Amino acid sequence: MALALLGACAEPDFILPGERLDLRDGMPGAEAVETNEARPISLPAPVLNADFAQRGGSARHMIPHPALGPTLTPVFAVDIGVGNNRRQRLTAEPLVLDGRVFTLDSGAGVQAQTTAGEVLWSRSLVIEGNRRAQISGGGLAVSGDTLYAVTGYGTVTAMAVDTGTVRWTQDIDAPGSGAPTVFDDLVYVVGRDSRAWAIETDDGRVRWQLQGTPSTTNFGSGAGVAAAGDVAIIPFPSGEVIATFPDGGVRRWSTVIGGARPGDAAVVAASDIAADPVIDGSRVYIGNMSGRIVALQTNTGDRVWTATEGAAGPVAPAGDSLFVINDINQLVRLDRNTGSAIWRVQLPLSEEGGGLTRRTTRFVHYGPILAGGRLIVASSDGLLRQFDPVSGASVGDVALPAGAASSPVVAGGVLYVLTADGKLMAFR
Repeated sequence: MALALLGACAEPDFILPGERLDLRDGMPGAEAVETNEARPISLPAPVLNADFAQRGGSARHMIPHPALGPTLTPVFAVDIGVGNNRRQRLTAEPLVLDGRVFTLDSGAGVQAQTTAGEVLWSRSLVIEGNRRAQISGGGLAVSGDTLYAVTGYGTVTAMAVDTGTVRWTQDIDAPGSGAPTVFDDLVYVVGRDSRAWAIETDDGRVRWQLQGTPSTTNFGSGAGVAAAGDVAIIPFPSGEVIATFPDGGVRRWSTVIGGARPGDAAVVAASDIAADPVIDGSRVYIGNMSGRIVALQTNTGDRVWTATEGAAGPVAPAGDSLFVINDINQLVRLDRNTGSAIWRVQLPLSEEGGGLTRRTTRFVHYGPILAGGRLIVASSDGLLRQFDPVSGASVGDVALPAGAASSPVVAGGVLYVLTADGKLMAFR
């Protein structure tokens, strides 16, 4: 009887027609295997820029294509103050304006030198009563005759570029997130407490503040505001991004950059926006450190695409592509219209080369910057690496004693970079 019942239940299988797909298709981490492609690219002509006055080269955090000679030879190395140590880190790239190079060391010391490496002046921005405190963080921006510095002590200071004389200081009551951004008559600063400040350049008065969503998973130094036209785009440590009208700080739109890359990068738990927003025409590109880069419409915040790549620094737009160092130490070329990868090059991960879970020292790679027809990456393992933007092939390395501690910048046909031992190095 039981066999009869079982036999009655054993009806023939009905097989649905159509293509068979893996259950994981379309899920994060199930992307198709990529093949590197040497896709031609139309680059803007190199331009001999005299200045590099803000992080990324401008308030938009991008500079199209600085001119740079085909070979790099050391010109000078000058001490700027305190370098990297167990408690302090260099967080500001050097800036160049009107024949002067400005630096911020890891101990809140600002220095100006000529483009020949001669020191002009130096000033400590350590707060009285905190001289024994080892606090780092912050960055620089320079505009006209004024240098603006944000420090880990929670201050914004304006100084004369020729003498270092302090013109005003504003207390923002929280460590500065990253470099300030100067646009029109305002200095924009984001604090690690998720507050944004718009400060008047002439007297240091606060024009408006904006409170973002608080976060407890932050980096020591974060992203800065990008500004162009009638929009200022503010990244917060929580992953929230708010676009405002500059004059009064009225919100235009807001979004959250969330999501993480599965696998190795899952060890990165921070929600922080690690890369400055980059405004390029009608789009803004923003990335976090845990595995997402997005393209948004600048005026509306509408999302154009999302790439499952993290961003260790700002993207570098050029031609039909974006170049970025991602969250797992790869130099990647992305399609500007879709966010898909065209090629990727693995950069060294650590001293032992044992991946993310077995390592002694994790290498850091800064950049890239497109200059002189190639991509340049400054690395903490002691090399300036150069790559062909078409294929990603290496086109030569240059020794960088002590290793890089900042993104490279290019002005006047000279490349400047900070090293971990607290030196400003110049290459021509």
